[in-house]
Amino acid sequence: MSAKGSKLWASALLEAAPTPYWTDRPDRPVPTDPLTTATDADLAVIGGGYSGLWTALLAKERDPGLDVVLVESALCGHAASGRNGGFCAASLTHGIANGAERFPEELAVIERMGRQNLDEIEAAIHRYDIDCDFERTGEMEVATAPHELAWLRENHDAAVALGYRSEMLSAEEVQRLVHSPTYLGGCWDRDGVAMLDPARLAWGLRRACLELGVRIFEGTPVQRISRKRGGDLVLHTPHGEVRAPRVALCTSAFQGPLPKVARHVVPVYDYALMTEPLTDEQLESIGWGKHRMGLGDASYRFHYYRLTSDNRILFGGYDAIYHYGNKIAPSLEYNEATFETLAEHFFRTFPQLDGVSFTHRWGGVIDTCGRFCAFFGSAYRGRLAYAVGYTGLGVGATRFGAEVMLDRLWGLDTERTRLRMVRSRPLPMPPEPLRSIGIQLTRWSLARADANQGRRNLWLRAMDVTGLGFDS
Repeated sequence: MSAKGSKLWASALLEAAPTPYWTDRPDRPVPTDPLTTATDADLAVIGGGYSGLWTALLAKERDPGLDVVLVESALCGHAASGRNGGFCAASLTHGIANGAERFPEELAVIERMGRQNLDEIEAAIHRYDIDCDFERTGEMEVATAPHELAWLRENHDAAVALGYRSEMLSAEEVQRLVHSPTYLGGCWDRDGVAMLDPARLAWGLRRACLELGVRIFEGTPVQRISRKRGGDLVLHTPHGEVRAPRVALCTSAFQGPLPKVARHVVPVYDYALMTEPLTDEQLESIGWGKHRMGLGDASYRFHYYRLTSDNRILFGGYDAIYHYGNKIAPSLEYNEATFETLAEHFFRTFPQLDGVSFTHRWGGVIDTCGRFCAFFGSAYRGRLAYAVGYTGLGVGATRFGAEVMLDRLWGLDTERTRLRMVRSRPLPMPPEPLRSIGIQLTRWSLARADANQGRRNLWLRAMDVTGLGFDS
């Protein structure tokens, strides 16, 4: 990093507010009152992110007479659901390659369900009049190193075989769509990804739940769960309790009141920057304004970026940082070294935007696991169901997870519940200090692979064999 470059990036970050852009708005909802008494429900939902909101909404759609209570420790959508990049993907397996490696015999079925799930998300957004800037633009993965071109070709061929509208693009063809000196080629999935405003999706789902009669209590953490004689579960909160025969646990990276889930989940911090709105001339200089697809590069330590409705650029990814002991804390949402790295990479990607400033910088915690996609389970003899481990693709896949949880809670035998993907679980992650040592070694190895033409070292190959891993 040159002194001149360092000053440029520092200057661009100087006025960036340390808060998520999406939630830094006056139209964010007023919190509901916390739970202060004992209450009964037919279904209790723990967590007010996408997972919990979809579960509550779909439960009311299935049976409008159900009494559904949702409890959230803060404000619905305040964590990952309100601060992510807004990429809503059809994939339920963190990409076709990961799905093909882990569930090859049922991948075609999983992909069909994933496309249907994305269609149903779009339909729900229209049905409930959720203003979240939903644009089904697709996503283009770009190669920034020669060895990545072969990976893109493999991804393209697999996508076409599964029925996706995928286009393999040369360097010249990519440059006609988006101008960056770093691009060597691309693969454009035309309809498998939508761009949206993540916070407004969460707030819109929250409003839809309230309108359908879901009782939402915010500022209400669940401290523990107990079981009454007769089988009903009791959620104990600081000033009240919820009694219900069925409970959906939707706490994402946060451990929640079921410690056995934490053995499989790794909370990692992901970071993003948001620029000021681009002028017409600046947008023209990168040529991105016509198609507005999401972008991501093909490296192991990848970036993701997209345009907002007012032509800002969100630029995130690259670092996925784990803290010893599964630590989660508000102070970890800000990492100045990572913000400077992202700013450097942004201007390397778009040097023609020299002089653009960032208005927001923030981080958030993602729930990942050894298989890089959600896993599902139950407890208390089937009275509690959970879905966790979405690894950054929860904007879309949480709706599928909600359907799985509801199927299981009501004992339904469905095409979803028969999937091996749904019936199996990843291996638990090792305890500390082995967990932290393994994750840091994996991060180092991935960086080495990116610098060494994608070649995976012995450690990464061993992780591939065991099914353990680390990703964002």
